[in-house]
Amino acid sequence: MSTPTPLDHRLRALLCTMPKAELHIHIEGSLEPELIFALARRNGVALPYASVDALRAAYAFTDLQSFLDIYYAGASVLLKEDDFHDMAWAYFQRAAADRVVHAELFFDPQTHTDRGVPFAVVIQGLARACARARAELGISSRLILCFLRHLSEEAAFATLEQALPFRQHFIGVGLDSSERGHPPEKFARVFARCRELGLLAVAHAGEEGPPAYIWNALDVLHVQRIDHGVRCLEDPALVQRLAVVGVPLTVCPLSNVKLRVFKTLADHNLPALLAAGLCATVNSDDPAYFGGYINENFVQTFAALPQLTRQHAYTLARNSFKASFAPPEDKARWMTALDAAFAARPPA
Repeated sequence: MSTPTPLDHRLRALLCTMPKAELHIHIEGSLEPELIFALARRNGVALPYASVDALRAAYAFTDLQSFLDIYYAGASVLLKEDDFHDMAWAYFQRAAADRVVHAELFFDPQTHTDRGVPFAVVIQGLARACARARAELGISSRLILCFLRHLSEEAAFATLEQALPFRQHFIGVGLDSSERGHPPEKFARVFARCRELGLLAVAHAGEEGPPAYIWNALDVLHVQRIDHGVRCLEDPALVQRLAVVGVPLTVCPLSNVKLRVFKTLADHNLPALLAAGLCATVNSDDPAYFGGYINENFVQTFAALPQLTRQHAYTLARNSFKASFAPPEDKARWMTALDAAFAARPPA
């Protein structure tokens, strides 16, 4: 196997220091093995792994479902409001180090309520961490409630009802978990209800599922963003639509390789997505499980794909702000900071 060309140190520095937004991060997927064991001790939860190293060694996934099996096991240690706060705060500290100025966090309430953890415990812990991140780190953030697509639409409706008393804490809904066999249209009615409530909408589509899932996420669920979406290139008409309308794609390169969507990073289609004029962004997905937070995704991807340049880095960062659900004045401020970061590091 060929070794990636070493990344130019100036480009690496730019990737790591430029301001950026993260739009595809499952907060439960940021739960590092060390914190899993700490919370297990705190809450008296028995884990089926002898040590941190044994748990990390289990992160050898063959597909999305094999990852989800371990993901849900790790979440079993989250029981109290402080647990959810501590998990999110650990993510925000890493995000600050990676120069993330805005993060839109997915959370999966059904993963917890199905274990008897009250919805209030989940969202209040996360909301407290979001407020702390703004106050102490200067990071703006939003929460997006995701429905688990392997469960029923009726279960999603029940979750929505539990969530409504806490409507001030989240801005939208998403759709995640096992994509195969669970098309977007399965959740048509609950997403229609969310639109009536004024909630924004996103959905995972076109990761393991076919381009048809992207079409249906747009036409049936009426989402504003597609999470992943890398299989769109199999359908030229879909690519044209995404480009013309400017539908953002929240791409997660390390995740795509870890879950075998692409064999290696060198095979990733991010350059083709950008060449097609799509509003692609780079994100970390479930960084504790997939080998890196957002800067590691940028650095490893650019090292593996030498056709990606300084201009692509600028475009990806700018896309992250443009695709965010932040207020226009915040987007403008971050884009000004991005321009300043590039001006401070001119090309050789």
